[in-house]
Amino acid sequence: MIKKILFVFLALVILTGLWANPAQLPNSPDQQLLARVDSLVSYLDTDFQAEYVIVQDRPGQARSTTVAGVFRRDSREQYVIVIMEPLISRGQGYLRQGNTLWFYDPESRRFNTTASANRFQNTNARNSDFTRSTLAQDYRVVSGENAQLGRFNCRVLTLEAITTEVTYPRMKVWISEDNLLRKTEDYSLSGQLLRTSVIPDYYNIGGRFVPRQILFVDELLGAVINGTFVNERTQVIINRPSFGRIADSVFSLTFLETVNE
Repeated sequence: MIKKILFVFLALVILTGLWANPAQLPNSPDQQLLARVDSLVSYLDTDFQAEYVIVQDRPGQARSTTVAGVFRRDSREQYVIVIMEPLISRGQGYLRQGNTLWFYDPESRRFNTTASANRFQNTNARNSDFTRSTLAQDYRVVSGENAQLGRFNCRVLTLEAITTEVTYPRMKVWISEDNLLRKTEDYSLSGQLLRTSVIPDYYNIGGRFVPRQILFVDELLGAVINGTFVNERTQVIINRPSFGRIADSVFSLTFLETVNE
């Protein structure tokens, strides 16, 4: 009897400690808010394609621009990216199928696996930035507060990863009243701020939302210019987004091999 009472007591202590903060509850309003954010920028009932113009600024160096075609099939966790510019990189491509991400180099005609957390074409964007949003699946809410971000009234959530498959183990996100993500801060496990992202505007296409542009600021990389540290930054401009069925053959290694032939 004593052992049973002790077991129940310990179980209560553990549960009380785990759920002491209401924001950590699996079905808390803040966790549900994350799910709504995901739903507005995930397209499980259709395919998606757009042109992405990716402008990289490194202080003290010439600006570089990459143009890519992006194709997504969120229902099957697939995406394809084909590099169209610059000419030296034309024909390079990426194929994500589930948890596997392939990179194709047309010069060697070889495929290699790469990681979602890796830099995309040596910019401040990551490969994981091109897939659908899964914040509610990947993170739990540690805390939440209300704050102003420019013209937006936002709910600010501090997140911790519940899986090792994410690019950043900790995040802080700003969500406006229309349930759209406006800003993120990405942190290391130790709490070091690594990157800040801003999404000022979205397309609204039949109730589906697509960022018009995303600004990524690397909080660690940059250079001192005229006595002031200037961060590296990457701006992603999304043009001509559209929805509709994409041929199954696009989401294949063969497509990347033949797209420029």
